[in-house]
This record gives sequence, C-alpha cells and structure tokens, in this order.
Amino acid sequence: MNKEILITGGAGYIGANIVDLLIKKKYKVVVIDNLSTGNKSLIHPDAIFYNVDISDKAKLEEIFRMHIIDTVIHLAALSSVGESAKKPKKYFKNNVKGGLNLLEAMVENECKKIIFSSSAAVYGNPQYVPINEDHPINPISIYGETKATFEEKLKLFDKQHDLKFLSLRYFNAGGSSDDNRFGEIHIPETHLIPSILKLAAKNREISIFGDDYDTKDGTCIRDYIHVVDIAEAHILGIEYLGNNAQSEMINLGTEKGYSVKEIINLCSKTLEKSVKSKIEPRRKGDPPILIASCGKAKKLLNWEHKKTIHHIIESAWKFEQKLSI
Repeated sequence: MNKEILITGGAGYIGANIVDLLIKKKYKVVVIDNLSTGNKSLIHPDAIFYNVDISDKAKLEEIFRMHIIDTVIHLAALSSVGESAKKPKKYFKNNVKGGLNLLEAMVENECKKIIFSSSAAVYGNPQYVPINEDHPINPISIYGETKATFEEKLKLFDKQHDLKFLSLRYFNAGGSSDDNRFGEIHIPETHLIPSILKLAAKNREISIFGDDYDTKDGTCIRDYIHVVDIAEAHILGIEYLGNNAQSEMINLGTEKGYSVKEIINLCSKTLEKSVKSKIEPRRKGDPPILIASCGKAKKLLNWEHKKTIHHIIESAWKFEQKLSI
C-alpha cells in the first residue's frame, strides 16, 4: 500500500497510537508536530517526521509538494479546557487559524480527504444522554468552541471545494498501546486517570473538582474510550472516505459513563492501595455528564469499542510504571 497519510500532531498521545496502527497496516505515514505538547519519544521510527507548526503555511505547502498525500488526519490542537479559558486567543489562533492553513494547503495541492480530531466538548451541557450527533452544539468552554468553529469551517470547505471530512468527536481517551510503547505524557498532566495513577503512586491526593453536580455521587461522569479503539476508528475512517463517502460527524465512545469517584475506586483496585482525594471548587467549562451514543460509528464505519475501562486503567498503569523506571 503506497498511500501516504499525513498526521498533524503525530507526536502526541492519540497521534502516536494512530501512527503506530497505520504503520502496522502498511500505510506510509508523514508526521507534522511542533513538539509543543507532543513528545519526541512518541515519534514512530518508521514515520517521516517534520518539526513544523501548522501556523507556518509555507512549510505546510512545501510538505504537500514533497509528498502525495491521500488523506490528512488532523490532531494538532491545544486541548486544555482550563488553559483555554485563560488564553482564548492562543486557542483560536492554533485550533482555528492553524487548521485553516492546513485546509488551504490541502485544497491547493488537490488533497480532498481529512479526518478531524474533534471532541464531545462541542456539545456543552447535554440536553439528554446518551448524546447522539444530532444533539445541539453549545460548547461551554473556549476549547469546545474552537472545535465547533473548525467543524463549521470543514462544512464550508466541503461546500466550496468538495473537501470530504470525518469529524470524529472523541469522548475521554485513555490507556496505552498494547505493547505499552505509546501512552500519555502530558506536562502538566491534566487527564484524570494518569493523574490518579501518578499521584497515588507517590501517596499524594487527587483533586476532585466539584462534588455537587446532579449525578449519582455528585462528581462528573464521563465516557472513557481506549486510545487503541480510537486509532482503529481512524483506519476505518480512511477506508470510509476512500469509498467516495459523504462528510459526517461521528461520536467515538463506549455508551457507558463513570464518575470521578468511580474512576478513583477502580484505580485503587488496580494499584492495590487506597487513593486519597480532596474536594476543590468546580472548574469552569466542565459539563456534569458526557456519555456517547455510538450507533452512527457502527453503521457507517462498522466500528465498536473493544476495550473496557479495566483495559484502560491497567494499560495506563503499565505505561506509568515504564515511565518511572
């Protein structure tokens, strides 16, 4: 298979897992990453790598001229809800303006297929759960707003330039690759499961941001999906777009939610030790509950998650142990 797949953000957590699976499937992979949040250790040795920022349109165009790109997978984004509230201009510049540079470079070089890494954050506070793709778009964070804005740009480029896209709305990614080579490395760590594992291993407390939500135990509920299942969806997405398919928005989740306290308890069992926690004020932009409806992914991509919350926590712990060696 000689198709070249371009991945922006391919040195990041999710990107590295997608690159790994693509290479196993014999795709040729070109990775773009500015390493601002990506990690050199996650760059696949068999991928072609360019240390390039998506704000540099000239460099993007040069890369497209050097390669025959069949499909783009766009993951290069800033993704901290908390930081986005403090630095909205930074988020719009990278997540929207940088993304537009990529779309323009694609159109100028006759590349007409893209898979976008979107987010459940576009939905905001859910009007119902599980959330399907027809749910109103009403983000309550700047991060979610940038994702929703870029989805609108994708629709515009489809209409004007026949650029076909899949916008995959991830719920909460977790876990590591099956061989534990590609896991979460964030500085600082903001994701719940690796945060629990890191802090508990050092006998430190985990912060619970709000325990007065309208949920079963007062803490936020999220749908956790294994990163390998996410990577599988992208492979199926490439095949889908290759069959002259129409552009679509598709949720990726498990249709099951776990509260913060439930995740702490599950991590405690994996660690075989109690996990200390403390209650802190709510964070701005955190919906009380996010659970996906995934019927569209099954229907259009023939995709279903294979790994459970236990696989996520256990593989995350193995990766964390590897990091601390």
